[in-house]
Amino acid sequence: MREFSRIDRGFYARDTVRVAKDLLGKMLVRRINRTLVSGIITETEAYRQADDPASHAHRGMTERNRVMFGEVGIAYVYFTYGMHYCVNVVAKNKDHDAGAVLIRSIKPVSGIEVMIRNRGMDDSKNLTNGPAKLAAALDITKKQYGEDMVNSKSLYITTGPEMACKISAGPRIGISRGSEMLWNFRMAI
Repeated sequence: MREFSRIDRGFYARDTVRVAKDLLGKMLVRRINRTLVSGIITETEAYRQADDPASHAHRGMTERNRVMFGEVGIAYVYFTYGMHYCVNVVAKNKDHDAGAVLIRSIKPVSGIEVMIRNRGMDDSKNLTNGPAKLAAALDITKKQYGEDMVNSKSLYITTGPEMACKISAGPRIGISRGSEMLWNFRMAI
């Protein structure tokens, strides 16, 4: 895999919505034992705090969401529907007490055979095209909660290959409140 530059902490210290859009085309990288597993981020969603009724942080800090209120660039991994993990990166500016970007989808680049094995699949179709699917494929669990994605050796985000693509914005998926906010971003590649 070609080496790309890691994303620095300053990148995440901006408006959550802007960071969500700017993460498109970056690479999510996971080191599993000696294997690098990675993919181009193709879909994200922004979640802020006070102005966002769909956010886990909307009603204040809890044990589950505490990292959303802390330092930017930290992994916020949560368990949902009693069976799936989802991975976010904390991103917010000084105007918001909390915020994170959900990484909803990646296009696999390296370690695809590991992803297939982790998902228990026979091929790569639909391997990482959803937040729970990508977390399973990259073996992201509660163990990665609070991991520093700026300095970690096992879970981080880098720049990605230069590519021209169309980016669309729409409502976030699977929420009942805050659906009018067009904070889901996708790239067509």
